[in-house]
Amino acid sequence: MDENDIKLLKSIQDGIPLVSEPFEDIAKKLGIREEEVLKRLENLIDEGVIRRFGASIGHRVIGFTANAMCTWNVPDERVEEVGAIMAGFPEVTHCYERPRFPDWKYNLFTMIHAYSRQECEKIAKEISTATGIKDYSILFSEREFKKTGVRL
Repeated sequence: MDENDIKLLKSIQDGIPLVSEPFEDIAKKLGIREEEVLKRLENLIDEGVIRRFGASIGHRVIGFTANAMCTWNVPDERVEEVGAIMAGFPEVTHCYERPRFPDWKYNLFTMIHAYSRQECEKIAKEISTATGIKDYSILFSEREFKKTGVRL
């Protein structure tokens, strides 16, 4: 990494501009061409410096005030199949497998965002029906902590 890579990373660490051509906007601010911005980002990804480049939506800001983590007890041999079904629900923003523990039987987790607790419960029931998984628990968020990525 050189000084320009560091400047680029610092310029995007809090998000890219919400404009039609964000990388052109970044390039102008850094005094380089858009193509160089894109090439540098591609190199940083290839080198593993940037592990993930994605979008994060403030779900509470846009009105989704009910947020539930559903924990599911899925037979191990069905995790891939069931996970694909669950992830296909538009209300599910995260779906991932986790190890079981002696005092925790759940191995598949989904995050559901909705406008009310009742709507979250309805969606969980729809997921249960679609997958045949009846053993689950719903954990509702009470508050949200600030989410930030790594900072330079």
